[in-house]
Amino acid sequence: MAWLRLQPVTSAFLRFGLITFVLFLHGLQVDAGTGAIPPITGQNDTCSGSSECKEGVILPIWYPENPSLGDKIARVIVYFVALIYMFLGVSIIADRFMASIEVITSQEKEITIKKSNGETTTTTIRVWNETVSNLTLMALGSSAPEILLSLIEVCGHGFVAGDLGPSTIVGSAAFNMFIIIAICVYVIPDGETRKIKHLRVFFVTAAWSIFAYIWLYMILAVFSPGVVQVWEGLLTLFFFPVCVILAWIADRKLFLYKYMHKRYRTDKHRGIIIETEGDHPKGIEMDGKMMNSHFLDGNLVPMEGKEVDESRKEMIRILKDLKQKHPEKDLDQLVEMANYYALSHQQKSRAFYRIQATRMMTGAGNILKKHAAEQAKRSTSLHEVRPEEPEEFISKIYFDPCSYQCLENCGAVLLTIVRKGGDVSKTIYVDYKTEDGSANAGADYEFTEGTVVLKSGETQKEFSIGIIDDDIFEEDEHFFVRLSNLRVVETDEPPDLNKLPYPKAILASPCVATVTILDDDHAGIFTFECDVIHVSESIGVMEVKVLRTSGARGTVIVPFRTVEGTAKGGGEDFEDAYGELEFKNDETVKTIHIKVIDDEEYEKNKTFFIELMGPRMVDMSLQKALLLTQEVSERKLTMEEEEAKRIAEMGKPILGEHPKLEVVVEESYEFKSTVDKLIKKTNLALVVGTHSWRDQFMEAITVSAAGDEDEDESGEERLPSCFDYVMHFLTVFWKVLFACVPPTEYCNGWACFIVSIMIIGMLTAVIGDLASHFGCTIGLKDSVTAVVFVAFGTSVPDTFASKAAAVQDMYADASIGNVTGSNAVNVFLGIGLAWSVAAIYWASKGQEFHVSAGTLAFSVTLFTIFAFVCISILLYRRRPHLGGELGGPKGCRLATTLLFVSLWLLYILFATLEAYCYIRGF
Repeated sequence: MAWLRLQPVTSAFLRFGLITFVLFLHGLQVDAGTGAIPPITGQNDTCSGSSECKEGVILPIWYPENPSLGDKIARVIVYFVALIYMFLGVSIIADRFMASIEVITSQEKEITIKKSNGETTTTTIRVWNETVSNLTLMALGSSAPEILLSLIEVCGHGFVAGDLGPSTIVGSAAFNMFIIIAICVYVIPDGETRKIKHLRVFFVTAAWSIFAYIWLYMILAVFSPGVVQVWEGLLTLFFFPVCVILAWIADRKLFLYKYMHKRYRTDKHRGIIIETEGDHPKGIEMDGKMMNSHFLDGNLVPMEGKEVDESRKEMIRILKDLKQKHPEKDLDQLVEMANYYALSHQQKSRAFYRIQATRMMTGAGNILKKHAAEQAKRSTSLHEVRPEEPEEFISKIYFDPCSYQCLENCGAVLLTIVRKGGDVSKTIYVDYKTEDGSANAGADYEFTEGTVVLKSGETQKEFSIGIIDDDIFEEDEHFFVRLSNLRVVETDEPPDLNKLPYPKAILASPCVATVTILDDDHAGIFTFECDVIHVSESIGVMEVKVLRTSGARGTVIVPFRTVEGTAKGGGEDFEDAYGELEFKNDETVKTIHIKVIDDEEYEKNKTFFIELMGPRMVDMSLQKALLLTQEVSERKLTMEEEEAKRIAEMGKPILGEHPKLEVVVEESYEFKSTVDKLIKKTNLALVVGTHSWRDQFMEAITVSAAGDEDEDESGEERLPSCFDYVMHFLTVFWKVLFACVPPTEYCNGWACFIVSIMIIGMLTAVIGDLASHFGCTIGLKDSVTAVVFVAFGTSVPDTFASKAAAVQDMYADASIGNVTGSNAVNVFLGIGLAWSVAAIYWASKGQEFHVSAGTLAFSVTLFTIFAFVCISILLYRRRPHLGGELGGPKGCRLATTLLFVSLWLLYILFATLEAYCYIRGF
């Protein structure tokens, strides 16, 4: 299937090879003086120009200048191979350049978002707007060779206009517009389509891409034919920020909302739109979303907050789906699978696709699969390599537990001392002593002091303290027991640890135990531990303790029930619970179990309540029960009955300080932190960026397989193929050389950015000289060499990147939406910068900067006409029966592909014929 999809591409390259062969034969004929067709003269002042080789910016002329046919063929082969190798070098350093751009544009900042209910939340968003980054740094990254070639050619040849730079820009624009889009249309799987999401931005960039070349023609042939004035160059350069600002306005939908407060309806009689006063429109779809989607109850909600919420919801959905598909996986494995899935399916930047295409082309492998494999290895190593617990040479002595409770009629309470670590063969003595708290020695407990002996091999020891019972009703009381005066019996020599004395045993926390005496002369006061409790929604079944204090005599029934708040019962947020707790005699604690529903929300704050109702005695004596009845309270009691009733009232069970508990159900901290961690890990800058020179050199000498993301979802790496090994060894020199570029982690990517663009400039200068010498050797003009060879060589990585973007992305923006923006940027920066510098230079000398309109003006006009046809076809393909710019029915897809390829071939043919004056130009 892949071969069938690439047949049109293969056909295009075969035609390209045929054109190259014909041009080569033409060059030989020109040198031999056997031109068969007489050119039209007088139409183009470049027709009389020779194809003799000139000194390059860096490379000298290869002497002798008129070699024999055999030597000429050998030179052509050398130049051609060197040109291809230099293109590979530029692609690899552009890989580093684009990685730095990805890191720069992935910088984040914290913002505070205010919700409609007044709550605020802090989150992180990208500093760079996607549209702005695509039109500035991303476009510069993919078009750097063309832009720098134009600038270097002008500056390197004494500020004299050349044909190679401008013609490369126009030829590259033609290749991008026709061949790359043709491939993107064809490679979409059967039955699928891709539409441009940000249609406003596409309209703006498409309009500017057409205007850029119309403006270029007007400079060359209308305003001042043959001369570029300073204002023309500077205005061309100024159009670049204007284009970026307008695209940003279209992306942010500014200046549009004042027109959105009106309602529109259709007049049935005349079919026109009638404006009426009303609310915001509800059905206008643009850019794949509702036009007023960021209005909420009349308030403007920041789009950043919506995007953050959408990314969180998507990550939560991925985690839930993977948990259902793989219930046997633990959380760490699910996180790694979710990370790979999110990285594979998220909308990626143009820089990422360019980097991915270059690395797969040069044997560096699929960066997503490599990243997933490295994460899995790191996770496995963390699980396998556990840090060994340091050997403890000290015995720690402490209470375990440190808190005890007992009824006052228990007689005595047992406390436990524990020894942990150290040499258990030692015999240890430790003293203990009781201390008063709210309980007093002699009245509530027996004062006790003594010594506990932990003999050789013993790790714990118990001792008891007597509790005094009385018949007086009183509150719960407590006292303390403190350990002190630890001694170790010396039986062996102390261990020699670094020649320093080392203790053999110490008192560790807790060395003080608390004993609470519960009164048993009252039926009890029943209460929760506190007023409010916070629980995570992932708790499953929550346990709430009901305490019985100030007495535990008799059996008491305590009814309870749950009451809805903002959290709803019936299985929505929690399961309803109601019933009775039965406290037996001397029983002080009971537990209520309530099931909390985990719906894995990122942020949650819902409440419900648990109420205790009036407790009642079960085994109350008949006499006490009669004294507490309503009838008895209405008649006059005797003194004995009054006293008996007072005592009965004192012993009656009652509700305490916290009879109603508010339960706040919050999001799972683990789940929230997992989602936050995943969102941070799905930053593609972490995948394409490098952290050290060591990582870069290891990556440079490693061969990896180039596999597609849709082969499997596991993220596992395949073994490299023969092609991967061949491409690796062909490019290993460049890889190792460019591993010396600063890693992207330094200076937030700017160090790598600056060094990379300097290297691209040097390589581009060499490419310009090689291309010029290659063309002149076979008799081709620079304009033809640029349109056919240089434009093709600089656009190959973009071709593979756009193909991957078309297949993997849900939308067509990354594959074709950026082509129009890049074409406009090429003119505004590549030609605007170069011609501005040259025009200012000659103006400073009182002269004019001359540019021959001839071939360039004809090429620009031809491209503008064909580009308008291309964009019109793309917009027509958005009709419902076709579905979108890319893909669609097989017949329509094939017809569009063939038409675009034919437009490119016609452009090459006419531009070449005009350059050699076989047809009339300007």
